Amino acid sequence: MTQAELKDFLDAKVIQYNTLDFIESDPVQIPHRYDLKEDIEISGFLAATIAWGKRPMIIKNSLKMMGFLGNSPFDFVMSHNQSHLDAFEHFVHRTFNLDDFKFFITALKHIYSNHGGMEAVFSKHQSSDSLQPAIHEFKKLFFEIPHLPRSTKHISDPVKGSAAKRINMYLRWMVRKDNNGVDFGIWKNIAPSLLSCPLDVHTGNVARNLGLLTRKQNDGKALKELDTGLRRLDPKDPVKYDFALFGLGVFENWGAVERFV
Repeated sequence: MTQAELKDFLDAKVIQYNTLDFIESDPVQIPHRYDLKEDIEISGFLAATIAWGKRPMIIKNSLKMMGFLGNSPFDFVMSHNQSHLDAFEHFVHRTFNLDDFKFFITALKHIYSNHGGMEAVFSKHQSSDSLQPAIHEFKKLFFEIPHLPRSTKHISDPVKGSAAKRINMYLRWMVRKDNNGVDFGIWKNIAPSLLSCPLDVHTGNVARNLGLLTRKQNDGKALKELDTGLRRLDPKDPVKYDFALFGLGVFENWGAVERFV
């Protein structure tokens, strides 16, 4: 396909898959349970953090985390003390365990109490053409309080070559306003043009099939290559094509693998 043909093809797939039906089987349904901005931010961040494995299990364990927080994430984060965390029962999702979860609650309180909240951190550290430096700075601030070394692996760092799939997905939820009820667009100080596609095995395979990606590894260099290609197709809203790549893989078997593997 020519670039014009590819754009027409993918634009049609965005229209097909960027709908409310998308929410039913996707972790984005977790923040959709809330109306308060900070509840959306915190529930979305925690759901995105554990977004690998089978989607039904991701959703089940995300709901379990929300239950621990009394289904009022922001209120719990800001008002909790150690005794509240000690009362948590067993929790594990893949390698994300109860100790990790407890620390994330503590670190979120630190972010909101000392750094102005999630949006403020990412807005402050965005560059002129990317949010990847902001992810790096967010991770530094998140782990500047005492923590178990094991917990650091649950936030990827683009500076170390990671594609940072899960946190880029989270940023899509928060920044992109699609008017179709999937992405929230509640962060007004970051342009959607700076977003990066959540790159994983599935998205990478579909992108390679379409000629959007040549690099074999799904790493930071591959993400930059994919971003460049998608921004040529739509400089203002490049990450809308995540819906197209996802739909082609899951519903049309172009990628033939689970999204969150």
